[in-house]
Amino acid sequence: MRWSEQAVDTENASALPGLARLNNLITSVTTPEFAGVTFHEVVAKSALNRVPGGDSALPFGWTINPYRGCSHACVYCFARPTHEYLDLDGGDDFDRQIVVKVNVAEVLARELHRPTWQHHPVALGTNTDPYQRAEGRYRLMPGIIAALADSGTPFSILTKGTLLRRDLPLLAEAAQHVPVDLAMSIAVYDDDLQQSVEPGTPTTAARLATVSAARELGLSCSVFMMPVLPYLTDGLDHLHAALAAVRDSGASSVMYSALHLKPGVKEWWFAWLEREHPELVAKYRALYAQGTYAPTGYRSWLAARLRPLLREYGLEKGQADPATGSMRSAALDDSARSLRLMGLNGIGTGAGTGTAAAGSAALPGILDLTLGAGGSAVPRALIAHELPGGARSQPRLF
Repeated sequence: MRWSEQAVDTENASALPGLARLNNLITSVTTPEFAGVTFHEVVAKSALNRVPGGDSALPFGWTINPYRGCSHACVYCFARPTHEYLDLDGGDDFDRQIVVKVNVAEVLARELHRPTWQHHPVALGTNTDPYQRAEGRYRLMPGIIAALADSGTPFSILTKGTLLRRDLPLLAEAAQHVPVDLAMSIAVYDDDLQQSVEPGTPTTAARLATVSAARELGLSCSVFMMPVLPYLTDGLDHLHAALAAVRDSGASSVMYSALHLKPGVKEWWFAWLEREHPELVAKYRALYAQGTYAPTGYRSWLAARLRPLLREYGLEKGQADPATGSMRSAALDDSARSLRLMGLNGIGTGAGTGTAAAGSAALPGILDLTLGAGGSAVPRALIAHELPGGARSQPRLF
């Protein structure tokens, strides 16, 4: 059942000026279960987003964002300015006005089966969290996971959401067919600070338990200790506690970086800082006086502090994808295993769907993969169940 009785007037341009102009808006919905949050259901025109890369080996990447805005309400979230494209602000609107692409799995399945699709790794969770609370209602991720696995497309998921546990059996099955890389974002290991700076997120303990649950199923799961907050989470006591907890969770690796404050995020951060930690305002203004990033000197100091601690706790430093900011896909590092796992033939020689169209050849460092004739005998029951048009057809609103 839809929340039709809680639908709000989307023609009120003074309340939702950008959304009122959307020609793909179905309805806007509120519910007592999500007090103060409005969901704007839209029909997606595309699912795959191409983003520029950071080096010649990986000149671009691909992402999927089933939601816009995020009820996790992390004060430091770098994606806040993206809400401005709908004339919404990057503060409360980002936290409370959530755009939901209700048909994203069907659109994705069509895009993945185009002859020109070359099975590049796809990242989820690079802009807003795919396992934010709304996913418990809209249930978009199972269809997305199934479509990716069914098409032979490697993928990664970065999330703060413990709802990931719901889909671990499906992800374990998908990992038998394509490389699957998971990461849990856990930046703060002090409970009071975590609830203040990330008020809509699950607890640190719950996220660490989710990492352990993924590892118990044999899935790769890293921890993103991002961002490290200067003067708040970069002290030795906090870092020792954090890395000990990450080690105990069984995480595959750990990645870290210092806080960066883009325009539109910096203002929101300083409003929180003035309210919660006024004693640090002057220090932060000095540290970020030159722009978005912490100075090179601070970042070098942080790396020097963390290197011996990673060795002490036996943790491997993970490698990020320069294009998407998520973890680097295992498909790019072990191409032979990926080909076997995905049931694919050699470069551009597959017999299943034909070779890529002219002009779409893979760039250096990217696997150019085409479906082969053999296929895998590994069970696909959960994948088949969740495919768009299958037993659980989209949209899965409730």
